[in-house]
Amino acid sequence: MKPTLLVLAAGMGSRYGGLKQMDGLGPNGEAILDYSVTDAIRAGFGKVVFVIRHSFADDFKKVFNADRYHHEIEVRYVYQELDYLPEGFHVPEGREKPWGTNHAVLMAKDEIHEPFAIINADDFYGRDGFRKMGDYLRTLDGSRGHYCMVGYRLDKTLSENGTVSRGVCLSDEQGNLISVTERTAIAREGDKIYFTEGDRKEELQPDTTVSMNLFGFTPDYFEQSERLFIDFLKERGGELKSEFYVPLAVTKLIESGYATMRVLTTTAQWFGVTYKEDRPMVVEKFRQLHEAGEY
Repeated sequence: MKPTLLVLAAGMGSRYGGLKQMDGLGPNGEAILDYSVTDAIRAGFGKVVFVIRHSFADDFKKVFNADRYHHEIEVRYVYQELDYLPEGFHVPEGREKPWGTNHAVLMAKDEIHEPFAIINADDFYGRDGFRKMGDYLRTLDGSRGHYCMVGYRLDKTLSENGTVSRGVCLSDEQGNLISVTERTAIAREGDKIYFTEGDRKEELQPDTTVSMNLFGFTPDYFEQSERLFIDFLKERGGELKSEFYVPLAVTKLIESGYATMRVLTTTAQWFGVTYKEDRPMVVEKFRQLHEAGEY
């Protein structure tokens, strides 16, 4: 069975402004998302499911549809809205913030019945990242609780225009994830990389493995996530800015002994438009990739 690609595209990208998922950055007007779908097709994925919002659905569908990808991959859409909650729960008065990435994942539970990968719509993950993910997901058909993620070298994920936050990954001898530690305010200074937290400043090695939210799951993840989301809502659902993130759910499932997560390493270059100043750099990188015959 071919795996599915689940694309989290409901975010508007407040720091960049506008629908950056639809911004043409390639030499022929390609969006970052086009490269991800192309790489997924090459890696043997059979379906792509976009998580979007009703407010921009018509515009999005006009751009990203099966015709655009020459019907080489099946295209579906699901919607993430603030009030899409389990029975018995409601949106607290005054809340405007979405419920987070794992809430977005849950929106696809009725569309996906095979191993699947999730990505952010506005991030470029590289051809090798999709190949590693696709190859591993094909070994998981019919299994439960055996998940995976693609880990990137820290020095392949930095922005030249500001600090970034990254999840630093620790794995065991079998290559399974033990923990993800969020490090904020990471930046390159000269030939070294540092993170800063309050008065603490510490060097990070260039080959440190970090998570860029390229995760792979089997369909049982929806069932487990729904259970954890209900727990989350009971505990923090009354808050106005609490979010239910994928790493949070994964950590809980690993700690409970239910799941393992294999860390698949890649040397691929990750990049994205974290800041609007990143745009010229991304345009140049795509130009170089086209010149090199990658696309």
